[in-house]
Amino acid sequence: MRVIAELPHPDFKITIFSMNQKFIVKMERGVLEQTYKIAEMDLTDGVNSVFEILDEEFLKSVAARFVEMGTEFKAAYNRYNY
Repeated sequence: MRVIAELPHPDFKITIFSMNQKFIVKMERGVLEQTYKIAEMDLTDGVNSVFEILDEEFLKSVAARFVEMGTEFKAAYNRYNY
């Protein structure tokens, strides 16, 4: 797996990898992670197409999903400890 790009974002870390003819887009926030795989052959302009996919609307939904994931994980963790 090879790092292609790291994109700045105020709420989470975005890293784009290349592996086995796929782009892997990983978003990280604390202990949580979201990963998306996109076949290179599905894109017309390589990694530039990945940048286009990561538009403001998509990144807002990623941020909202992190909030939801955090809430669910915290609840599960609390059930485990009590």
